[in-house]
Amino acid sequence: MLDALLEALDRERRQLADRTGVRKPLIVKIAPDLDTRQIDAIAASMRAHSIDGVIATNTTVSRPGVENHPFAGEAGGLSGAPLRESSTRVVRMLHDNLQDEIPIIGVGGILDGEAALEKLEAGARLIQLYTGLIYSGPALVGRILKELEKVRPAT
Repeated sequence: MLDALLEALDRERRQLADRTGVRKPLIVKIAPDLDTRQIDAIAASMRAHSIDGVIATNTTVSRPGVENHPFAGEAGGLSGAPLRESSTRVVRMLHDNLQDEIPIIGVGGILDGEAALEKLEAGARLIQLYTGLIYSGPALVGRILKELEKVRPAT
């Protein structure tokens, strides 16, 4: 199913590029609830259809670490700190599979420089913030950069 969807998107993108002379990048966002076999299939499909990047990961429908919380039964995807470990696992598996062929954008539980560094060391080239911005505001970006600078000085 994924392969057919990516093939259709790639075909549309090529047709659009033929008409406009501009090739638009296509980035796929995946869930943190995937196993190795699923990650391998996704990576192969992304390669086959010239996908430009992968965002790892989206929210999860599972409730790791919050099972006993009063709102654990709420509908919708869970994001933030409870997602950190599973997201990093997916980033690492993707990187092991893709090496540096397709850039990985690490997402999930990035609330400080340590979490950002974890995603980068797992193989992400970029990070995306969302839940952390909700709770900490835009100052989070500067704080993460300062924390990263302490452990990874600019070259």
